[in-house]
Order: sequence, then structure tokens, then C-alpha cells
Amino acid sequence: MDTAPQRTTLVVIYGGQSAEHDVSCVTASHVLRAADASKYHTVAIAIGRDGSWCAPQFPQLPNGGTDPSALPEHLSATGTPTSSSALTTLASQGPIVVMPLLHGPMGEDGTMQGLLELLDVPYVGSGVLASAVAMDKAMAKDVFSHAGIPQVRYAVLREDKISAESLENISNNLGFPLFVKPANMGSSVGVTKAHDAAELQVAVRLAATYDQWIVFEESVNARELEVAVIGNRSPRASVVGEIKPGKEFYDYEDKYVSDSATLMIPAPLSGSESEELRALAVKAYETLRCEGMARVDFFYEENGRGFLCNEINTIPGFTPISMYPKMWDASGLPYAQLIDELVDHAIERHSRRKRNTAH
Repeated sequence: MDTAPQRTTLVVIYGGQSAEHDVSCVTASHVLRAADASKYHTVAIAIGRDGSWCAPQFPQLPNGGTDPSALPEHLSATGTPTSSSALTTLASQGPIVVMPLLHGPMGEDGTMQGLLELLDVPYVGSGVLASAVAMDKAMAKDVFSHAGIPQVRYAVLREDKISAESLENISNNLGFPLFVKPANMGSSVGVTKAHDAAELQVAVRLAATYDQWIVFEESVNARELEVAVIGNRSPRASVVGEIKPGKEFYDYEDKYVSDSATLMIPAPLSGSESEELRALAVKAYETLRCEGMARVDFFYEENGRGFLCNEINTIPGFTPISMYPKMWDASGLPYAQLIDELVDHAIERHSRRKRNTAH
């Protein structure tokens, strides 16, 4: 008689309609490679740039797991057409956890999380509220400000409120250079460092192609630090990592293409500095009501204001050069075990919410 426990179906959803589609495809490839085939039956579902759902076909191992050697570095978002109903079918067949690896809008912003809540399946990461607020940098900054979490000075404008006068007021208040960002985007997509009024105009036009809300931030002479956080009701922080950008700032190419940035894990900080920053990362995580996982990014203005929270990412990158898995590996939690823990947190959160919503 076979008494082996039933494997959990781990559904990795990737691709998506945002400008971060390609990053998601790379991330998914590495998660599928790392998932323990003795514990999970892995299923990949891709969302095309047009929003269509499909099931890519990969060679399978005899035990049903995906053959890692058959996966390319960059997955495509093509395959047999499917829909979200596939998740309901899989859930009816046994234990299931969905791992949405959709960076940016229409995936990381609460939209996919809302769908998964309606389908009543456990999923990795934060719920609807935390996902939506963290994705919207403007709203997250307002919440952090209310909670007393230190940040750089910033301003927010809706696209239709932008004028020569409003931009002049912002540049006078924040000074040049300053950063211009679409509020709802990640991976530094659409971000520009403007050095004068002319560049500011160009930066605003670029940011407005991605979102109607534009965030303006002062530029600071500071070190760039990051902390990975994991957990639900008792989150914990990884060791601190530091990034020395290969370019003027840590942009999309630096993060995912050129690999020219220098990563230091752990960051060269004193014990007290590290503990202070890790505690601040957990506070930011809990302030936005994050669960599962997030990466919290900081500036360190030495001999100035100290640690300044930049932003929080609820679905951080999982590529080989991504900071989130690297920081956990340095903290004693290797990639495969990191996936296991994230799955456990997804199941715990789902069970708890089922109790909270039961009538």
C-alpha cells in the first residue's frame, strides 16, 4: 500500500501584460528549476502580453515533475490555450498552491491576488490590499509617512495636473537632479534621473506612458541597501544586502541584463546598524500588511538622515542575480527551501482566511 504523502501541485503563473513581462519569464524558469520534484507536481501557466492564458508544454520527468534541463533561461508565454478555470480543476484534484510571479501591473498590484481569492486557492505572497498599496509607490509613500517611516522627500502628481508651473514648484522644492517614476511600475521601468528642466519634461512624458500617477523624488547621496522579509504573522528579515550600481542608478539593464552592479551580501554595516535596518524592514512590511514575502529597499544617508525607506516589492525577482534569493541564501535559507517556506506560508494564510471568513 502506498503511504507516500500526496504531492502538492505548485502552479507557477508568469508572463503578464506589464512592461516587466520578460523579467517574469526569466524568474519563472528558475523557480520551476528549483522546485523539489519529490514534493511538488509543477504546472506552468503563462499569460501573454495580450492577456491570453496558455499552458506551455515542457518535457516531464517520470515522477511528473518538470525536467529542469529542458527549460530555457527565458520561458515563452505560448502554449495550449487555457483559462483561470484550470486552477479550479487542479484544486479539485488535490492540494494546490499558486505562485504568481507576475511583476508589475495586472499581476503584482492585487488584480491577480483578487482572482485567486475568488477561486479560493492558496497563493504565495501578499493579499489584495498589501499588493495594491505596495505596487502604487505614491500611496505606499503616504502610508509610510503616516507610520513615521523615514523616506526621501517626494511629490506626487496626476498626469492631467502636470503643468509648467507644477513642475517648477516640484523642482524648486526637491532640487535637481531628481527622480521621476510611474507610480505603478517596478524593475526601474520608466524611471529617469532628471538633471534639469528639459530632462524633467522628457522624464514626465516617459513615466506617463506607464501610469497616470507620477512620483517625483529628491536625489540623495546615499548607499543602496536591501532587506528580504518572509513570513505572515511573525515575519523575519534576512541579512542586509548592498548594491553598488554599474550605472548612474540601479536601472532595468543593471538589474536584469548587464549584471554590472556590485552586490555585497552581507552589506558592510556594524551589528547595530544591521539590526536597526532589519527591524525597520519588518516595520515597513507590517505597515503595509504584507504577508508571504517582500523585498524592502532603502537608502543609507551616512552622516545625515540615516536609513530612508525607498520602496517595498511584494513579488521580488527570483532570477540568479536577484537580491531576494541571494540574501536568503546568505541567511541560511537556500533557494529550494525558500520555495518550501513560501508554500507553507501560503497554505497557513489560506487556512487562516478560511477561518476568518467562515459563517
